[in-house]
Amino acid sequence: MELTPLPKPFILLAGISGTGKTRFIREQAKSSGDLEQTYCLVSVRPDWHEPSDLLGYISRLGKSGAEYIATDVLKFIVQAWLEIIDDIVDSDGDLYWEGGVLESIRPFWLCLDEMNLAPVEQYFADYLSVMETRTWYTPEELEEFNDTNSTSFDYYYDCDPLLKPTLFEQLEEAGKDKLRRDLGLEGSKYDNIWRYFQTNGISLPFNLIVAGTVNMDETTHGFSRKVIDRALTIDFGMFYPNDFLQYFEPQTKPLALGYPTLSRASLDALKNTPSDPDGEKSINFLSEINSILKGTPFELAYRALNELLLSVICTAPENDTQLQATWDDFLMCKILPRIEGDADKLASKDVDEHEIYNEQTLLSDLEKVIRQQLNGIWDTQRQDLLRESSPDSSEPLLVPCRSKGKLEWMQGRLQSNGFASFWP
Repeated sequence: MELTPLPKPFILLAGISGTGKTRFIREQAKSSGDLEQTYCLVSVRPDWHEPSDLLGYISRLGKSGAEYIATDVLKFIVQAWLEIIDDIVDSDGDLYWEGGVLESIRPFWLCLDEMNLAPVEQYFADYLSVMETRTWYTPEELEEFNDTNSTSFDYYYDCDPLLKPTLFEQLEEAGKDKLRRDLGLEGSKYDNIWRYFQTNGISLPFNLIVAGTVNMDETTHGFSRKVIDRALTIDFGMFYPNDFLQYFEPQTKPLALGYPTLSRASLDALKNTPSDPDGEKSINFLSEINSILKGTPFELAYRALNELLLSVICTAPENDTQLQATWDDFLMCKILPRIEGDADKLASKDVDEHEIYNEQTLLSDLEKVIRQQLNGIWDTQRQDLLRESSPDSSEPLLVPCRSKGKLEWMQGRLQSNGFASFWP
């Protein structure tokens, strides 16, 4: 099955309860793998406040010395590595993947259900930091590694460890043996990977996708921009709407999603994008958006530009209309979720401070710029990039401009409630 690559391996599915967010993740895992092998459901507990709640911890209470208490999440991460190991070349302690092998490696879906029942910034801090260190190198870039034969490999993947090698040094032999058993690494066939983990630590496998379900109510925590900036936020009701009339016979279906194989955009990767082969249009688009956000807490930086260009590479739009559809989804997934506040915080920069309750706001200023940038799809329909018509239609699925509807909704909340937020 052909998979649509995500630009990032961390998504937040936001929406009201009962819309099918958890089921969506389960169906994604089923479409590209085996539920018993490539899907893990973890219910987040309200008392989680540190990474050990997710990844495990060292216990020194046993009679045989220090041992590591492994969690289901850590075991699942190792299983994702084992999916890769059968197609691996081990050279001087480094792991390489030869050309063509990536197509056979399945995505592993970790579902964190009700992710914001606990403060995400606390228990998920290690993952958020390590995720930003994921790096894919091309053969040309590998030439800087003098100790490797870079011409023999198509890709090199590197990532800082979630569990550092110093952790293994704290365990005695009995503790190491127990951890190896708990992680499913018994047997001589796993000697290399076990030695690699002890030497280098356990990092994020490139085929792991973390998907968190999010409900916003009085029992949950909000998200800081540190979390939002590192995720793809999907308003589930807008991207995958519930249509009661299609309950028995759905006329649309979600595309099967896969893991990214790029960590940073390059001109070489962009050249296969017919509508924006040098990224100039997308750079100008984000510059116009940032001209409105500059000087506010919502100003964008290099990470946003890199992820916009990665989105363009992943969707490979063939014309300006499809390119604007990619921009539209990027606004919905990366920019609008960052914007929230009261009338003071969202006041227009062009309005005197004594007139902050004027109808002109930061949102209305943003709407004017986005209307110009998305002029080809603003008042019409655009192609849906994450769903397709089902089962036999050859026509692309069309939807209204998503950011237009969301901006109008946020502006309405600001005017009626004095506070605006992206979250439904």
